[in-house]
Amino acid sequence: MASDPISSSAEPPTRLLVVDDSAVARAVIGRLLEAHPAFQVAGSVPHAAAARAFLATNRVDVILLDLEMPGVDGLTALPDLLVAGQGARVLIVSSAATEGAVATVQALALGAADTLVKPHSHALSGRFAEMLIERLIGLRQRTVQPMPRIAAAAPVTPRAGRADAYDIVAIGASTGGIHALSHVLRALPASFHLPVLVTQHLPASFIPYFAAQLSVLAGRPCDVAVDRMRIRPGRLIVAPGDAHINCVSLGEGGMAIRLSDEPVASGCMPSVDPMLHSLAAVYGERAMAVVLSGMGRDGAEGAGAVRAAGGAVVVQDRASSVVWGMPGAVANHGGADAVLPPEAIGALIASRRRP
Repeated sequence: MASDPISSSAEPPTRLLVVDDSAVARAVIGRLLEAHPAFQVAGSVPHAAAARAFLATNRVDVILLDLEMPGVDGLTALPDLLVAGQGARVLIVSSAATEGAVATVQALALGAADTLVKPHSHALSGRFAEMLIERLIGLRQRTVQPMPRIAAAAPVTPRAGRADAYDIVAIGASTGGIHALSHVLRALPASFHLPVLVTQHLPASFIPYFAAQLSVLAGRPCDVAVDRMRIRPGRLIVAPGDAHINCVSLGEGGMAIRLSDEPVASGCMPSVDPMLHSLAAVYGERAMAVVLSGMGRDGAEGAGAVRAAGGAVVVQDRASSVVWGMPGAVANHGGADAVLPPEAIGALIASRRRP
């Protein structure tokens, strides 16, 4: 059997903190992780208060957090643990973290790096053990580097003849994108009044909840797109989970959303590509496209259209991305004007200047 390149490297083990009210779960998960040379269980505690106390004097790389705990539940504790962890990434390991579940979406929106469904105690081995190791190795390989200030970034030299500013922002994201999107939106001041369109790969049933979360994060109204919705200043518009959003001109400066459900090359529904293609056609050089963390290539063709029309394209950097598929597909083909971490992207958008 070939050796694991992660475990056979000279890199020190990833330090872990397990937070779960079940003594059985803590013991079994601890044994699974200690058996792997890439990981070291630095602590194992039964509730959030004990986790905060542990993190006050200990540094870890990843926090494994249950959601259903007595007292302060995992979702409530998550923001405080992210602060106390000083850069530690949070992996939600909970029976409530099924794909598309409200708790899962909320955990990702609050800053969790990934989620994994925890089975009953008698099944904490086999496939669950394999998936847990896979998730943790993925987080180990995607260790986030310190985010540079926007002034430290090295944007591409602006192309001659382009407008100095823009009139609309469109953001596309998938796996890991909710976390990144939250950082981008938090960087926008209350005075920022341009419309922002968002296409995030999520099941349709959770889009209204997602929109409500974005409204809180951004401090501005957020609507789930409906056909013929007007694009208005100062608002967020989110693609529904069962349709693409397209920009259309109403004449005399007015713009609106048209929904469509035709198949696209990426196979995604909704897809980032139709949104960006229409943005290029309607706004041209006055458009800014942003591609955040996500698996696959959705958004690459649309970003190319925006750039060809004279608009600006900014993508998330590899170090801060959970999956650098979508932004990487743009950056690797020279289609990005700037490659930045989310907070710097937000600052750039807020400045209303082109990269």
